[in-house]
Amino acid sequence: MPCHRAREVTSSDITTESHLLRMETKAAAAAGRRAHEGCDSDVVGWFEDACENAGAVQAEVLRRILAANRSTEYLSRWLGDVEVEGMGACALESLYRSRVPLASHADFEPFIQRIADGDTAPLLTQEPIQLLSLSLVLELLTEGKSTCPSLAIARRPLSRFSELQLHIDPGYTRLVKEGGFLNSSTAASSPRPKGGLTAGTATTHYFSSEEFKIKQEQTKSFTCSPEEVISSGDYKQSTYCHLLLGLYFADRIEFITSTFAYSIVQAFRAFEDHWREICSDIRDGGLSPRITVERTRQAMLGIVSPNPSLAQRLEAACEELERKDWCGVIPKLWPKARYVYSIMTGSMQHYLTKLRHYAGGLPLVSADYGSTESWIGVNVDPSLPLERVTFAVVPTFSYFEFIPLHRQKNRSRSKNSEAIDDDFVEDEPVPLSQVKVGQEYEIVLTTFTGLYRYRLGDVVEVAGYHKRTPKLSFICRRKLILTVNIDKNTEKDLQLVVERGSRLLWKAMGELVDFTSHADISKQPGHYVIYWEIKGEVEEKVLGECCREMDASFEDHGYVVSRKCNSIGPLELCIVETGTFRKILDHFIGNGAALSQFKTPRCTSNQVLLSILNVCTVKRFYSTAYS
Repeated sequence: MPCHRAREVTSSDITTESHLLRMETKAAAAAGRRAHEGCDSDVVGWFEDACENAGAVQAEVLRRILAANRSTEYLSRWLGDVEVEGMGACALESLYRSRVPLASHADFEPFIQRIADGDTAPLLTQEPIQLLSLSLVLELLTEGKSTCPSLAIARRPLSRFSELQLHIDPGYTRLVKEGGFLNSSTAASSPRPKGGLTAGTATTHYFSSEEFKIKQEQTKSFTCSPEEVISSGDYKQSTYCHLLLGLYFADRIEFITSTFAYSIVQAFRAFEDHWREICSDIRDGGLSPRITVERTRQAMLGIVSPNPSLAQRLEAACEELERKDWCGVIPKLWPKARYVYSIMTGSMQHYLTKLRHYAGGLPLVSADYGSTESWIGVNVDPSLPLERVTFAVVPTFSYFEFIPLHRQKNRSRSKNSEAIDDDFVEDEPVPLSQVKVGQEYEIVLTTFTGLYRYRLGDVVEVAGYHKRTPKLSFICRRKLILTVNIDKNTEKDLQLVVERGSRLLWKAMGELVDFTSHADISKQPGHYVIYWEIKGEVEEKVLGECCREMDASFEDHGYVVSRKCNSIGPLELCIVETGTFRKILDHFIGNGAALSQFKTPRCTSNQVLLSILNVCTVKRFYSTAYS
């Protein structure tokens, strides 16, 4: 079939389920046949048409979801025996919003638990559930909940909606034609609930799925690490093996990737400690005794053979890089690498300074926007600076609604209220076709996999449009805020404040490794506590100035007023010992998570994490701002 743009699709001919199905199937099949020719224009063309008719496509997506699942236990309680097939788009969307309530994980948890326990009745989807995906459970780190990890349902490892995403990306970026890539991701072990279904993180399912193999085949880009390394279950051992194989096949590596930017930074920090041992393994064709997972060890020994000349070149390069504090390590050791690809927005922004240091001028490309519950949007402008990255919503991934959010000007607060409070005033949800540029929203999902009007908790701003689908800028997670009194500072506000304080640290030849925060209301007046792990010797005077700079940099009116009248106390900066955030990571992974799923919480009231942070605190500073 010749390579050409898909025909124009109008709103009138996309109003039937069968037509939309044919378009999806045709586009995916055509792209698959021509993947070896490097042509993705049909899929990109299909994507452009879907975006041009986003409102009509969204109505049809909702119709398909409801038609397939209206007889399930969850939906039937709200919709009864309503026939949705012949209903007009506006009437259908209005009916859905009026009858089915907004929901959170707590509303679905009883159904998910029954599924995990082996109940095969059509509870949330008519189609049988095949696996369960563990959510990122950031709430466990931030709020200190003692519940089990939340679960998001998946019907099958590979869906045509995530398959579409495989082709849109290469169609826009076109940065790599074929070659290898260094992937520092690690999959966690997959527990089985008593019902027998496989449960694991979204990345664990992905790396063990046919989808991962299909993507490599169709893009002609292959990971240098075998499945035995990715799924070893021990992130330290996997990271070591990823680095070893990445260097062993260095002349084939065309890009560096991981799920989150944090994982890449962690991998190169480990490399700074272990490069001599890795070079020794390459020289001798052996493997460090630190690799104890037998199937991983056997797989590695079956790949690596002695290469003294490569080891000698690497050692010389690493000795030079070590003197330069590893600036530009990626292009130096992987000269064919063209870019670094990962999720780099939101809480990952802190790691960009270090990642740019390692990348030495190589482009950093932000990955697409998704969650455990659903893919959401794609980065159609990968050449933009990371600070300006937006994501065009793909109208077929799920049915999207948006809750308009307005920042509160004044709030009252009781002494016994929780540290994490409601942070916005909400309006009624609107469909994708009615969002406004410049407005902030919380995303609401209705998915093909059993979630209905599910509040995702992500706050986004509509930055513009791609055709007629909105381009979203990620702002923060809801509830992840610092607040003591009438103040409210989001994750983004905290990030900006920490950046300003760390500039003084950088001028003193120090480096901020990682940070988190806590609103301490155990004593009156309450105050903010920011925990820093730093690298390098920095004078206490400088750290005191960093503390004062951060306190003075919060711009929230409620905070400034409260500080001036001393209803919020001076900001406290705690310097923790080296390795503290690694202990937090180990705690998280020890509870069943994967390194590729980890995000350092930027605000926490988790008592276990606060205990780790406070025990590891070696210096404390209190702000003199407002004194």
